[in-house]
Amino acid sequence: MTTTTAVGAPKDAPTAKKKKSRDRSERAAYLYLIPAYVVFGFFLLYPLLHGVWISLYDWDGLTPATWVGIGNYTSAISDPMLLKAFSHSAVLIVFYAVIPILLALLLTGVMTHATKLKRLSFFRVVIFLPQVVASVVVATTWTAIYAPDGVLNKALSLVGLEAVTRPWLGDFAWALPAVGLIGTWVEIGLCLVLFLAGVSQIEPELYEAARLDGASAIREFFAVTLPGLRPQIAVAMTLTVVAGLKSFDLIFVATRGGPGTSTTVPGFEVYHRAFDLNQVGSACAVGILLTVVILIVTTLIQRIDPGERA
Repeated sequence: MTTTTAVGAPKDAPTAKKKKSRDRSERAAYLYLIPAYVVFGFFLLYPLLHGVWISLYDWDGLTPATWVGIGNYTSAISDPMLLKAFSHSAVLIVFYAVIPILLALLLTGVMTHATKLKRLSFFRVVIFLPQVVASVVVATTWTAIYAPDGVLNKALSLVGLEAVTRPWLGDFAWALPAVGLIGTWVEIGLCLVLFLAGVSQIEPELYEAARLDGASAIREFFAVTLPGLRPQIAVAMTLTVVAGLKSFDLIFVATRGGPGTSTTVPGFEVYHRAFDLNQVGSACAVGILLTVVILIVTTLIQRIDPGERA
């Protein structure tokens, strides 16, 4: 039997009204998201689905296409050139992600204990500067540095290391590491800014407790700073690994995949197949495979942060 108030209205009436009001607010919130969904669908989802559709055809971009089903995918997976391109991306991940994150963590530990140093903000800006410079400008600048008569070889000659000088981007063994070092220079600023922002969110009481326990600066870093930066490390790894996997502009401007095929990567392989070989269907298949690899890798990386699994 329903309990009533003095005026005879059910007690659960206000609750029902609140629920209806909440449902109405949620519907209104979804209406505000419609423009974002439209942009996402038109500029991201539709091109992706259209790329999947094209990847099922043998098409040169001009003449009528021929249905091949998953033939482009099977040939791409068994293509040694594509496997080599993915192996080059794995090497670039070391330069784009592993080295920048380690160096940024080192700099973060130093900067958090170097509060008395002057012009510290200036150094932060200088380190972050490559992130705001266009990739084409970065690649062109480093191409000049790596040139046979460039700054790097001149500096080596001045210190008596003429035997070490070489055309860095034209050397089969050193071209890929040379491009990777450009990625290191670009990505370290992003990682540093993320880590410094993360340090500012760590409770100061944790550092005070560590100092009271007599912890050294190194132990304080591993006991307090590093665990507190797990979310930022996950974000940095996601952004830098994706940058390494989808690298194209630096390769295109600096080496165009050369010398030979020593710096080819999946992104450049997509361009090469589509515009040099006129294999648009195969190029789309490679692009879809690269997208799948990126999704798998980023999903695995996000498991570093416990908050991502909640």
